[in-house]
Amino acid sequence: MEYICEVKNISKRFHTINNETKAIEDISFKIEKGEIVSIVGPSGCGKSTILSILAGLEKPSGGEVLLNTQSIGFMFQKDQLYEWRNIFKNCMLGLEIQHKDTEENKDKVIQMLTKYGLYNFRNHYPSQLSGGMRQRAALVRTLAIEPDLLLLDEPFSALDYQTRLAVGNEVGEILRREKMTAIMVTHDIPEAVSISDRVIIFTERPAKIKKEYIINFEELCKDRTPMNCRNTQAFGDYFRQIWGDLDYVEK
Repeated sequence: MEYICEVKNISKRFHTINNETKAIEDISFKIEKGEIVSIVGPSGCGKSTILSILAGLEKPSGGEVLLNTQSIGFMFQKDQLYEWRNIFKNCMLGLEIQHKDTEENKDKVIQMLTKYGLYNFRNHYPSQLSGGMRQRAALVRTLAIEPDLLLLDEPFSALDYQTRLAVGNEVGEILRREKMTAIMVTHDIPEAVSISDRVIIFTERPAKIKKEYIINFEELCKDRTPMNCRNTQAFGDYFRQIWGDLDYVEK
């Protein structure tokens, strides 16, 4: 069994002049190669903080992260496309930063744009695309650098409900087709259940792991797409169990 990353007893505290805020405490988990894992939990419990630590954007206050890769891709809540660059040039951005904008890699980006229905829009600018198309472009840009680990922080939250379902289904299919290893933070339980192999539930802040669920649709869906998973009885069972385990506190 090959692990892409291991989180060992991670804690994070944020300090101000007057006080200290505990965001996460004693978090441990492992991510297998090719596994898609979602993290759910109450708002403000530290879900995004763990992604920032994995990406190296934040340092933990305690514990350690062991990564079996140097290649990490990060998809944020917003697509972060540059409005003055066309879609093709936006998708090339990561490769340009890494000085890997070779003709071979340009051809790979063109192939991905074709595969994911964006080739005819390669010369368009982000403002000319729908929210779902922009998010697909952001995914192509992330996949272009060939990350071994993909981090997704509420990647569909800015989309309307119908578009969110469609794009979530598309992205879920892409992740499985490309055999990506991914960790996704989401507030949406159906999204987590339909896309993931495993769901980790965080408690209220300071976040600890309350429970983990192995999500298994393989025997129920010959073609495991997020939408097909949603049409099974098991989907509803998983939803009810995870909802029952969430610590919901009215704000």
